[in-house]
Amino acid sequence: MSAPVIGITTYRQPADWGTWRAVPADLLPSDYARSVERSGGVPVLLPVFASQDAATAAVARLDGLVLAGGADLDPALYGAEPDPHVTTWYDDRDASELWALHAADTRDLPVLGICRGMQLMAVASGGSLIQHVPDVVGHDGHAGGPSEYGAAAVAVEPGHRISGLVDGAFLAPCHHHQSVRTHPGFVATAHDADGILQAMEAPGDRFALAVQWHPETAADLGLFQGLIVAARKRME
Repeated sequence: MSAPVIGITTYRQPADWGTWRAVPADLLPSDYARSVERSGGVPVLLPVFASQDAATAAVARLDGLVLAGGADLDPALYGAEPDPHVTTWYDDRDASELWALHAADTRDLPVLGICRGMQLMAVASGGSLIQHVPDVVGHDGHAGGPSEYGAAAVAVEPGHRISGLVDGAFLAPCHHHQSVRTHPGFVATAHDADGILQAMEAPGDRFALAVQWHPETAADLGLFQGLIVAARKRME
């Protein structure tokens, strides 16, 4: 059997390289693709799609989907006014990833949401977000630094899909100032020491799992390996 093809969503932002400056680019940290490769999959970077038809056509050729981290979601997507700390979002990326997720849900593809990806999955299900975590927990440790991750002490609930893929308790690399508040259709499966939701998954046989931390930066590939196993089963 050929290796599963895993689509990974990307950023569309100005970028610099060589002699070029502030060029609009579809880009992503290479840790995502490397984690998919190391787990036995074939990574394919998905640009920000211009239409739902394009997103649907692309997802139809995939065996699994990773919703990557990134900027805040537009609070209007969950019926909220922007918090003063929420000043930037990208409507084109929001729309593109919602289309891609809908196409994956329609085809029962395995999906792994990471950081922003978890928040997108919650909002797509009718849920809502905590717009600024420091207002709730009293510190900004979840946000890390400009180019470094913070650390969250995560405790995983036993008896769920995720509990077979990661340790029961560990320090997770994190970089977020928002988190999931409500998540209809998903089961909460991990929290951190501050009570912030760190993982959720869909009940049933389908692999639809999301985490607030950044597993692509860690040595443990359990979540990506779980995605690849689910993709192979679906291929069979």
